[in-house]
Amino acid sequence: MSGIKKLTYSEQVAEYVKQSILKGELSPGDQIKEVLLTEQLGISRAPIREALQLLMREGLIQSEPQKAKYVTALTAKQIEDSYFTGGVLEAAAVTQALPLYTEEDITHLEQVVEGMRKVAESGESPDSLTQLDNTFHNILFSRVDNELLIDLCRRSCQGISKFLLYKYWITLYTPQQVYERHLEILEALKSGKPATLEKTIRKHYTDSGKRMSQYGVDVYKKE
Repeated sequence: MSGIKKLTYSEQVAEYVKQSILKGELSPGDQIKEVLLTEQLGISRAPIREALQLLMREGLIQSEPQKAKYVTALTAKQIEDSYFTGGVLEAAAVTQALPLYTEEDITHLEQVVEGMRKVAESGESPDSLTQLDNTFHNILFSRVDNELLIDLCRRSCQGISKFLLYKYWITLYTPQQVYERHLEILEALKSGKPATLEKTIRKHYTDSGKRMSQYGVDVYKKE
């Protein structure tokens, strides 16, 4: 059973809340009730509180002093700013690590992109692209020797895309467009040109941010 990570109670609770957001059972702006979680999961309040603190650090939950905790709801500008920030950080991180990527890394990235192409051609559910997208960016981060920078990159965009607004993110681009956008990054990486790579990654995120911003609470609720 080596290689299997044993999650603490608080980590399991955090994962439960994330999945609830992902499934649409909890939406941005919804209140998170400790008592209800305690009843649903059958555990004490301590790991519940620890889990909520963890989710607050990840930006998925917000809290005001002496008030309830809520699933984070972002404005259009906050969404766009988050993607811009994530793009700047990831572009800088990957570009700095450019000389470290091996032929094996490139091969793995090519396999992931090929998987995206197959999804696009087969008409499979776009949900199957989620893991491929995660794998692609994990490979890019694998040569970045700065855990703080990686954490900041992921917090800037991943929480929004993969949890808070997943139902919109998964249809933001067609499968063919997802394939083409990741192929652009792969080709930029293979070119060995830092300026090209940095520009491509930044554009990858800023374009997504502009599209995702239409689901900000100040825009979406007006429609």
